[in-house]
Amino acid sequence: MIVLVFSASDKGGTGRSVTSCNMAYWLSMTGLKVAYLDFDFGSPTAGGTFEISRIDTGIGDGIGLHSYLLGDSGFPARVSVRSETDRVELSQSRHPSGRLVLFPGDHSGSEFTTLDEPMVRRCTALFATCEQEFDVTFVDLSAGRSIALALALSATRSAQLAETVSRWLIFHRWTRQHIVAGHSLVYDEHGVLGTGVEWGHDREQLRNSIRYVRTAVPELNDAMGLRPAQAAWLQRQHDTLNRAAIRNEMGSTVVLGRTPVEPMLQCREQVILDIDVSARIANPETVDAFRHLATRLMNRAVWERLE
Repeated sequence: MIVLVFSASDKGGTGRSVTSCNMAYWLSMTGLKVAYLDFDFGSPTAGGTFEISRIDTGIGDGIGLHSYLLGDSGFPARVSVRSETDRVELSQSRHPSGRLVLFPGDHSGSEFTTLDEPMVRRCTALFATCEQEFDVTFVDLSAGRSIALALALSATRSAQLAETVSRWLIFHRWTRQHIVAGHSLVYDEHGVLGTGVEWGHDREQLRNSIRYVRTAVPELNDAMGLRPAQAAWLQRQHDTLNRAAIRNEMGSTVVLGRTPVEPMLQCREQVILDIDVSARIANPETVDAFRHLATRLMNRAVWERLE
């Protein structure tokens, strides 16, 4: 099964990119060939998350995704994460069959303001190439209702990608504001569904290709260090947020999974390895969450049609 995975969020700071990078890493560790396309054109920082310092804010020389989509280069640069990363443990952590390849954005790129047919054709060709070469392709989109979002929706309606499985992940933090924003990104007039219909998608098929990822969710079963009043208040808020999620059509039946609050990621967005857990720097629950998300992403049953 070949899969295109689009990572989207209405707000910045949702953990969209770092969670997607970690999911891509863990899928490569199962032996899959994984591509990661940095479509966050205004802030291409996937290189930094994979700890490749030479492209930590995008690649130079006009060979990134931004230049390719504009027609300024014949094909975008690709970087083997394990060959190029500065982190020894990441370079040595590999599956014999797995691959992880980053397509970085341009260092001097910016958000697109217009979308034209040549750009759609180049994007379609890129997705088709990735489909032929990789098992899973992550496309990390700019936050909000961006040209990157419209570009992805337009390209996936092409006949060239008619048989491709596309899945949409909507990332949001576990707060009322982010729940409302996540609903808005999907259901507002110019959201995922509205824009998708404009480009020829079937609304219900597209809706059934969407799942939500809740990030930075506090663990309520671990009240260590909390006063009783704080623990009780958090439980009430959690219950309120669950009701809000249901009202906003983001209840448990459409949730792919969640990630806990992780102190390590508060200071540095990176791939978390087993060695980080062994060193007691990262929490095991966080790695378990990334693995769980990656497993469910590839589980057909999770994506069965919703009634």
